[in-house]
Amino acid sequence: MLYYLFDWLHNSLGVPGAGVFQYISFRSAASIITSLFIMLVLGKPFIRWIQNRLGIMDEVRMELGLEGAERKAKTPTMGGLLILAAIVIPTLLFAKLDNIYVLIMIGTTVWMGMVGFLDDYLKKTRGKAGLPGKYKVFGQILLGLAVGLLITFHPDITDPMKTTIPFVKNNEFDYTCLVSWMGPWAADYAWVVFVLIVIFIVTAVSNASNLTDGIDGIATGVAAVNGGALALLAWVSGNIIMSGYLNIIYLPNIGELAVFSTAFVGATLGFLWYNTHPAEIFMGDTGSLAIGGIIAVFAVLIRKELLLPLLCGIYLVEDLSVIIQTAGCKRYRRKHKLPVGVPVPVEKRPFLMSPLHHHYQKKGVAEEKVVMRFVIIAILLAVFTLSTLKIR
Repeated sequence: MLYYLFDWLHNSLGVPGAGVFQYISFRSAASIITSLFIMLVLGKPFIRWIQNRLGIMDEVRMELGLEGAERKAKTPTMGGLLILAAIVIPTLLFAKLDNIYVLIMIGTTVWMGMVGFLDDYLKKTRGKAGLPGKYKVFGQILLGLAVGLLITFHPDITDPMKTTIPFVKNNEFDYTCLVSWMGPWAADYAWVVFVLIVIFIVTAVSNASNLTDGIDGIATGVAAVNGGALALLAWVSGNIIMSGYLNIIYLPNIGELAVFSTAFVGATLGFLWYNTHPAEIFMGDTGSLAIGGIIAVFAVLIRKELLLPLLCGIYLVEDLSVIIQTAGCKRYRRKHKLPVGVPVPVEKRPFLMSPLHHHYQKKGVAEEKVVMRFVIIAILLAVFTLSTLKIR
């Protein structure tokens, strides 16, 4: 909204300095500052409101024997509401609101925040297990479907079937080739495959983010790193000179997403002020599901979704650890015919506990050390992801 005000002041009244709002770099800087300001100023009052007025605390399974479980059980949750506010408000203030990419990201943030909020609300205020998993997946599928269809058919989005692929000379991949066996009909029906892929990406990354949110600061720390890398990728993809130099797809108007992504980075970094060990508040599913959905949709919009397994390597490993743990325990149960209710011996499990960060906790590694090592690995993965644009 401020963009349009200052545009009017610049073009209609000639107010000196008002033209600075034309620059994405200035508005991105203003976005991250505003986002951090919102988090730091409103953080304490929000925590007191959750504690005193709503009384919504985290639910921790004491029997798991994790470090600090008793303290965590008394820590307020649903801090994702503040994260969402710190993302949406700066975006509304500084981004061009007639940009389809910005509108999609605002819609993604609000939608996944609503799904996560409903889960937290049912879990914390009504004593239930939360929103059933199938409904959360249904919400993710609906988001993926809507985003896929918008990318395919919206007139302001160009080359919807093309994306960036790492480590190859041409650096481009066309989804149409996946249905090349259809001959002349391939171009007409490739969008179906594309939409299904978008649904899978949104569902997988959103759930992986939710799994990663298990100890103080880990989800927000990793998300801030991923958001920073995506901001750079959005900027170079929307800059005709840089995209030409890197030989990647030039996407007109996509650079506006840098304003959104810097707000995202500011919100996650600001939340770390209160979420680092020992955490004063947790984000809950309101934050973790939204963060994963944001990263997934953002990557799809800037045509860098094939880089996600590398950029979001932490999410991938956390997800795989749960899959391996579940499969390993089921195999042991079948082989040894364990009765229902009898747990698989710890020493016979693939991991001491899953997701992976809990495995290291069980091994005696301090919680804050696990978080910092995961964030460092996320930084290394982000740098390597950015370097793939020139590695062929």
